[in-house]
Amino acid sequence: MNSFGIYNFGLFLAAVLLLNATPGPDTAYIVGRSIAQGRSAGLMSALGISAGCCVHAVASAVGLSAVLAASATAFMLVKLAGGAYLIYLGIRMLLAKPAADNVSTAHADVRPLRTIFWQAMLTNVLNPKVVLFFLAFIPQFVQADAPHKTLGFLFLGLAFAFISMGWNSGTAFLAGTLARRASNNPQVRLWLERFVGTAFVGLGVKLALARP
Repeated sequence: MNSFGIYNFGLFLAAVLLLNATPGPDTAYIVGRSIAQGRSAGLMSALGISAGCCVHAVASAVGLSAVLAASATAFMLVKLAGGAYLIYLGIRMLLAKPAADNVSTAHADVRPLRTIFWQAMLTNVLNPKVVLFFLAFIPQFVQADAPHKTLGFLFLGLAFAFISMGWNSGTAFLAGTLARRASNNPQVRLWLERFVGTAFVGLGVKLALARP
């Protein structure tokens, strides 16, 4: 790692674990999909979000994040797009009709796994706070005069994505298990979806109002 200029890697790993433990839009999406569709959907959400982290890692490595953060117009467009997308997802969950029985509940708000993957990826990619995080956080662990610092940024970004995948997979498994136990009670499941939908709308509004 010396040629990459990476230092304090242990501290980096500890900080990433703490950051992943803080609930945010990514966690809300994973929990929402796990509740609505089970553990497989939650795990696919975790995979999509990790793919989004890889996009940010590559963008940071080539300097796109710096350009985005320096442009107030670009930041505003991404911020509004990300916030609107989360609000849209939350409203869909809030407006979902209650199921008449267990069979209809099982098919309520069911989406193909491929769709879930891309929605989760967009949730992460369109979050400007993640862009700024990669811009502000990762450079602290790469020496400015390193001969291959671009590879250092990329390595740390991919390490972040890998750790996030592990944490988010555990979140999806736990949420999916709890949702499965609640599946015999459609009313409980409905209120869980209402709760997550409200969280989505709140996070979307907060994201849209975030200052650069």
